[in-house]
Amino acid sequence: MSVVQQRLDPAVFRLPVERMRDGYYSDQYFNLTRDLLIEEGRHPHVLMQVFQKEQSILGGVDEAIAVLKRCAGRRLPDGDWEDGWDSLVVRALYEGDEIAPYQTVMTIEGDYSLFAHLETVYLGCMARRTLVMRNVASVVRAAAGKPILFFPARHDHWLVQTGDGWAAHVAGAIGVSTDAQASWWGGRGVGTVPHGLIAAYGGDTVTAATAFAARYYGEMNITVLVDFDNDSVQTALDVASALGDGLWGVRLDTSDRLVDRALQEVPNRRRTTA
Repeated sequence: MSVVQQRLDPAVFRLPVERMRDGYYSDQYFNLTRDLLIEEGRHPHVLMQVFQKEQSILGGVDEAIAVLKRCAGRRLPDGDWEDGWDSLVVRALYEGDEIAPYQTVMTIEGDYSLFAHLETVYLGCMARRTLVMRNVASVVRAAAGKPILFFPARHDHWLVQTGDGWAAHVAGAIGVSTDAQASWWGGRGVGTVPHGLIAAYGGDTVTAATAFAARYYGEMNITVLVDFDNDSVQTALDVASALGDGLWGVRLDTSDRLVDRALQEVPNRRRTTA
């Protein structure tokens, strides 16, 4: 796996800086801790070590660093913000680094009152993106060289698309489904011939795929869903015959409540062994 050795610019993340500085996204106990330390004039010098518990791949670290760069510091009595980044020493591994259980992936050294309020946010960045990277990398390994597309956008909130798409990209996915997911590396979303388009062509997968390829071939790899009739093998052959070299691949998307025609004579192992 290639390792990204250059940090993403903090501007990429479009952080809600003022709200993060004020603890809007932080667990309240961290905000109360920060406020008490400042009120009491206590400035403990600490070394914070960040780790996780799985054999994994590190993600979200550039966003975590951006949070610290933009939001570490303290609010002055007159409402101005005193930046704290230059008073901290932050060391970290890189996006895509393979990491072991309990391995330290980032350290933050300095006055704890400058960054106590940010723990929720920077840990959340790394926790989510690391999970995405680990899962995508597992699929990439299982695919044994076959290209993997990352299409999860409809299953989660739109706000997470950008960072999750970047994590999937670093972990080895060759494409994502939305422009937002591809934005951090300047890419574009890619797509397949979807069920909706096939339905719009009267359920005729070949006709829908032919029209799609006529319009978009040359702009993207043409990939066709072939399960609309629940006969994926035959539909795939029909599409391949119609499109020829214009077909890049097919996608199986059979419902977990259906059995494709090609498999209906295969014994249900769960039923026969129960």
